[in-house]
Amino acid sequence: MTAYIASFWMFFLSMVGGTNAWTTVSRPSSTALWSSLGSTLESKEQYDIVKVDLEDDRDYPIYIGTGYSEDESATLLQQHLAGKKVLLITNDRIAPMYLDHYKQLLSRNNRAEDIHTLVLPDGEEQKDMNNLQKILDRCLELGLDRKSTLVALGGGVIGDMVGFAAAVYLRGVAFVQIPTTVMAMVDSSVGGKTGVNHALGKNMIGAFHQPSCVFVNTATLETLPDRELQSGISEIIKYGLIRDAALFEWLEENMERLVQRDPAALRYAVVQSCLNKAAVVKADEKEADVRATLNLGHTFGHAIENGSGYGTWLHGEAVAIGIAMAARMSAQMGWIDESLLQRTMKLLERAKLPVALPPDSPMNRDTFLKLMSVDKKVANGQLRLILLKGELGNCVFTADFDEQAMLDTIDHFCEPCAVAK
Repeated sequence: MTAYIASFWMFFLSMVGGTNAWTTVSRPSSTALWSSLGSTLESKEQYDIVKVDLEDDRDYPIYIGTGYSEDESATLLQQHLAGKKVLLITNDRIAPMYLDHYKQLLSRNNRAEDIHTLVLPDGEEQKDMNNLQKILDRCLELGLDRKSTLVALGGGVIGDMVGFAAAVYLRGVAFVQIPTTVMAMVDSSVGGKTGVNHALGKNMIGAFHQPSCVFVNTATLETLPDRELQSGISEIIKYGLIRDAALFEWLEENMERLVQRDPAALRYAVVQSCLNKAAVVKADEKEADVRATLNLGHTFGHAIENGSGYGTWLHGEAVAIGIAMAARMSAQMGWIDESLLQRTMKLLERAKLPVALPPDSPMNRDTFLKLMSVDKKVANGQLRLILLKGELGNCVFTADFDEQAMLDTIDHFCEPCAVAK
């Protein structure tokens, strides 16, 4: 307990002392300690509830379970609807599997009497202003008012676009997240970051707008393609690396269970990830400092996604390569031991995630630097990175790094592409 309290105060002092670094804490071992960091856990037989604690009475629950009854599901969802009008939005891959089911749940016992649906095309390349416009057009055609609720059913693309539409329609209406991918369950559905991509940068147009609730049914992961399952696991690994050593060690012991979709392992991993995310969102909702550490590997990863063409890589795949790059750069600067670099690479590989660019990748040093220069974490023209430093579970958000180490890392990962060309 003493060690944890000391780590907490290091965390607190780093928050108030500047924006160049953040030393993280190990995962708290009790619900009370999680509560002190801005997230609480309530466990029931069929599901868990993680509370995201925010100011101004904007707290909301994340329901995480597998064996919900239909009555439970309907009750949990309906209590977060703002009124009788609902627009349920999904994509053309999810719609055949789950759209009718959730439409029925939302309308059960006539709680929502006016439910409409919108089905958008699937894919990261669809996360753009054109599809955002389709959502807003539908809202206006239906005459939705400020007592209406938008419901996002799908992965991160749908969740981000629907959340952004909810943020700007009538200057803000309620929305509910029903994530159906690992990526969305453990990361994008929690915390209120919404937006769309632009040709010049990923997620560059958006807003902070918190959901009314997040409803996670891990049973939907049974229909998730293997590649998307593995993509989401990259974000769970990230939490272990930057702030939760115990979670990383659990992943080292249980990765095969996750990949094989063991229900208990999936539920545990989602709960722990949401506890971590909720604590960080409580500390830094608008990503002024601490929350930026959740972007480990993302600066490199976003450049890979954009430079390769949206849709070539799944987000988590690009992030996995970005995490490998950040870990290698950290090791080259002597900020972490070689052993931690090897553990990171091995765990990513066991999750069946890429840790290198393929020979036919279009990426090169100039492309990386151009795209990284417009990253959201650039401040006053200065690039800031999230890098690992110290023992497992610690990282820094800093502009004070060895630029040559960054260039060497980029060149190392681009070398197979250059040779192939």
